Amino acid sequence: MFGGRLGNQGEKGGNTQSIDLTSIIESAKSAKDAFGDVDPKEERAIGVESSSVLLGAAPLLQDAKVQYYVNRVGYWVAQQTERPDLEWRFAVLDVDDINSFAAPGGFVFVTKGLLLQLDNEAELAPVLAHECAHVVQRHYLAAVKKNARLDLSANLVSAAVKTDHKDTLNKVLAGSRELYARGLDKDDEYETDRMGAVLSARAGYEPFGLHHVMQRLATVNPDDGSLSFMFKTHPSPGQRLDELEVTVDPLADYAEGPFLRERYQAETSAIHRHWMDR
Repeated sequence: MFGGRLGNQGEKGGNTQSIDLTSIIESAKSAKDAFGDVDPKEERAIGVESSSVLLGAAPLLQDAKVQYYVNRVGYWVAQQTERPDLEWRFAVLDVDDINSFAAPGGFVFVTKGLLLQLDNEAELAPVLAHECAHVVQRHYLAAVKKNARLDLSANLVSAAVKTDHKDTLNKVLAGSRELYARGLDKDDEYETDRMGAVLSARAGYEPFGLHHVMQRLATVNPDDGSLSFMFKTHPSPGQRLDELEVTVDPLADYAEGPFLRERYQAETSAIHRHWMDR
């Protein structure tokens, strides 16, 4: 998918595809095992439905260059997963919240606020890989199933209507994330953090990108409105860093992978300019 440095994975000699995900990640029985018999069409239909509700509440960023770039990075990372054949779709939402999430069937979303927190492509890749891992492990699908096959769109619409401020994007997005996160416990988040680090290393990136993101988020005031919901529904950055240490150590041999900072800054320059001009 990429040419140049990233087109030649595993520059240190040795293909990063050889990284054994299962030998590095020891996790509890995943939702993937419990729902392995779910029809992929059903999974996709659930994802389309829930994504359409979210997109109706939070607008897409109107920047084709940024959207294309995130899709390009996301698609390459998704090819390193156990489900490369999914119809993967990646989108940036035009909200200041710092967050990312997914829907069953291959839908991954990141917010503009999160992109503004990142420094380089080696940080973007594991963020997207983390959400890809949620899809692969069927964590969101498990959450839907756990709710007795309730109609996802009906629940989201109900939550939005109850706010009496349907146009308030942050409130609608927070309500949507609450429903998505209802079935995701800390072990799910730790599991996908570990998978995200490994998958991004497989893709040829410097493997400590997610580690750097968590270090940066750990310095943000927990009362900051842009992070308040993430802090309520996820383990703290410090806890996630502790769990990541077990995974990143075996990946040290791949530490000379590219950061691609200049490319990231160039491809996202428009949103940085807009943010600074406000």
